[in-house]
Amino acid sequence: MINKIADSIAEALAGIQDGSTVLIGGFGTSGIPGELIDGLIAHGARDLTVVNNNAGNGDTGLAALLKAGQVRKIICSFPRQADSWVFDELYRSGKLELELVPQGNLAERMRAAGAGIGAFFCPTAYGTELAQGKETREIGGKHYVLEYPIHGDVALIKAERGDRWGNLTYRKSARNFGPVMATAARRTIATVHEIVELGGLDPEAIVTPGIHVSQIVRIERTATQAAGFKKAA
Repeated sequence: MINKIADSIAEALAGIQDGSTVLIGGFGTSGIPGELIDGLIAHGARDLTVVNNNAGNGDTGLAALLKAGQVRKIICSFPRQADSWVFDELYRSGKLELELVPQGNLAERMRAAGAGIGAFFCPTAYGTELAQGKETREIGGKHYVLEYPIHGDVALIKAERGDRWGNLTYRKSARNFGPVMATAARRTIATVHEIVELGGLDPEAIVTPGIHVSQIVRIERTATQAAGFKKAA
């Protein structure tokens, strides 16, 4: 029988190698798979390329992964905010490489990876520094920039409910990048707050089909801390 339920975070993360590209869901602190990030820190994989909408908040979650020195490069849309001091320090000291990608492009590049699209033309960033060195083309009187897919070795995402086949549903804005990341990665690991019996999820409500999910781990519910706090003096 297909059973993708892992007994622990450590079990689910086993096998992640140094140098992997890790897609990490979340929008600010909404939908961040904090337990999986903590598990990745404990796992110890290094020289990682991390893809996320942000570059960490405060000293926890993704910021803690950066602080641990396990990330070589981050691909994101919004690296700086009031509480991005970990990223700021690493980037300014040359210890962290940054690839800045407009938010829509970020999502579409991962969606393209999941859909098997080799590349696509997008108008966003045309005429800016982000388009330097990239192929451009005029189509129908409009200018476009050629963008390539972002493939992941592993995706770490947070869902709301799942079953042993790996089918997932999400809770409101915690959904964010999870669905496209699940399709773009060779291996997807998801945390869920509730595991239901097969048939317990309405097929019409399933957002990420189990075919895109490798393992799920049940976690307890915890309150999500808001982002944007300033560092204590």
